Amino acid sequence: MKSKKRIIVKPTFKISNIIERLLKESIEYEEFLTLLEKASDTFFDTPELEFELLLSNGLPLEFDKNKIYLKTNKTSINEQCFCIVDIETNGSSIKKGSQIIEIGAVKYKNGEIIDNFQSLVYAKDIPSYIQEVTNITPLMLEDAPVLEAVLKEFKLFLEDDVFVAHDIKFDYNYISDSLEKYDLGKLQNRKLCSIDLAKRTIDSPRYGLGFLKEELDIELENHHRAYDDALATTQVFEKSLKNICKDKITNVEKLISFSKNSKTIASIKEKIQKEKIQKQKED
Repeated sequence: MKSKKRIIVKPTFKISNIIERLLKESIEYEEFLTLLEKASDTFFDTPELEFELLLSNGLPLEFDKNKIYLKTNKTSINEQCFCIVDIETNGSSIKKGSQIIEIGAVKYKNGEIIDNFQSLVYAKDIPSYIQEVTNITPLMLEDAPVLEAVLKEFKLFLEDDVFVAHDIKFDYNYISDSLEKYDLGKLQNRKLCSIDLAKRTIDSPRYGLGFLKEELDIELENHHRAYDDALATTQVFEKSLKNICKDKITNVEKLISFSKNSKTIASIKEKIQKEKIQKQKED
């Protein structure tokens, strides 16, 4: 009887693997092109065109003596432009026909808002419960620009800034998937979740945007409207930046890593409490 051979599926090499390496070191340009040829998720057949596509889709690449590196690996927090974004949608699934109905964003750099973007988006239908939450009605969208036009304008506004949102998975993926739907590319911007960062820098029982607005005395009238929520997120983000140790977090990639990998304030407090209880038992 023949013994069964174990089939080992080799992991597919993707663009994300190249980015992971760029997080650690710069790559010679010719080697970078060779790696793009190996990647299974490229759009173009030629690596030179794929390189241009990555740039146009927001990946912050730069040359240094014929080497490619991530600008966010060298850019300080004060020098970086962060694009802080919020969207409203008429449903959670693009595949089921839902879409963005409003985009709001601000560019934040070195403690100041330096630019802004806001637009309603034409849509035929808005479920009643979303109208109640957002106060956006179909009548308000009748003369709004169509989604494809708004996405083109927003992508030009975003450039290769770091994308910040208070629920990064939802906002970033929803916009990226919407861009892909209209053949406008796929977002490659570096991204940061302000909820994750807040959990490591702001002592609060909850971290929803509505709660943090009250906790931090952020006064904005229109909750669940894209631009006002982007402004509120900016203030939360600003508060978080004031509470980080800038001697240790010296560039943007270290800030992104800190937001995802460092201990949360809640976990630190829990550890202290356990140690306190343990000490009381020993005494």
